[in-house]
Amino acid sequence: MGFFSRLVSGLKNTKKSLSEKFKYIFTGNEIDEDFFEELEYVLISADIGTSTTEEILNELKSQIKAKKLKKTEDCKVLLKEIITNILLENESPKFTYPLAILVVGVNGVGKTTTIGKLAQKFTDMKKKVVIAGADTFRAAAGDQLKVWADRVKAKYISGEQGADASAVVFDAISSAKSKDADVILIDTAGRLHNKSNLMAELQKIGKVVSREYPEAEYHKLIVVDGTTGQNAMSQVKLFDEAVGLTDICVTKLDGTSKGGFVVELANMGEFALRYIGVGESADDLLDFDAKDFVDAIFE
Repeated sequence: MGFFSRLVSGLKNTKKSLSEKFKYIFTGNEIDEDFFEELEYVLISADIGTSTTEEILNELKSQIKAKKLKKTEDCKVLLKEIITNILLENESPKFTYPLAILVVGVNGVGKTTTIGKLAQKFTDMKKKVVIAGADTFRAAAGDQLKVWADRVKAKYISGEQGADASAVVFDAISSAKSKDADVILIDTAGRLHNKSNLMAELQKIGKVVSREYPEAEYHKLIVVDGTTGQNAMSQVKLFDEAVGLTDICVTKLDGTSKGGFVVELANMGEFALRYIGVGESADDLLDFDAKDFVDAIFE
């Protein structure tokens, strides 16, 4: 299955939900307040938040007036362009190497699996990968990462359960340097005994990366579950306060009809939308592309 086909297939629930509603809204009737109210309802039901929906509608109204449009059917292309432009503002610049990616997120969002898929992605690009199993709080995470590392022939560095996570990262960086690796992927705990302990640990890891690996391009990527919608927004804010996020990966978009949540994410801060997950296989972790994303849910 090609890239765009995988994207369309993975977003089919959102596409189905929106296309049926859009078919009713963009019928060719006169543009009136009922049209805008119905469109507002559809956008919010797709989990595009109220403030972003308002921004979209205000821009749509402005362009309708400027172009002197009269029929609702003439507005669909405009709506696609407006949403695409919001997403384009946060498209990801290309990585440079060596590269260090600190991966954060709460337990259950698919963080560890995402790291495994990233290892596969970079290995397929002929990059040498080191994985740091710095989630020493949860033994199962390390076991899962070891399987991924063996599968893609990446170097895996870990510590005993309960070990100092920053010490694991120090060892992983030393290994990456000695082996002239291109990428180091750092798994982190999704929870500790309390929130302040977790955030302090993440900050300590960040200091180790900055101090020991200054030559690496350093990214802090949060993984969020696309099925949780607005709940993920608070996770982004929380982890951003702790580590200063640079990138976002949204997983499990194949399991929701509310993929519009991605638009809300793009509109909330200076984070690059880097990846989206639309299935179980490694190939279903896709580089985010704004135009393809909008085409997949509109067409």
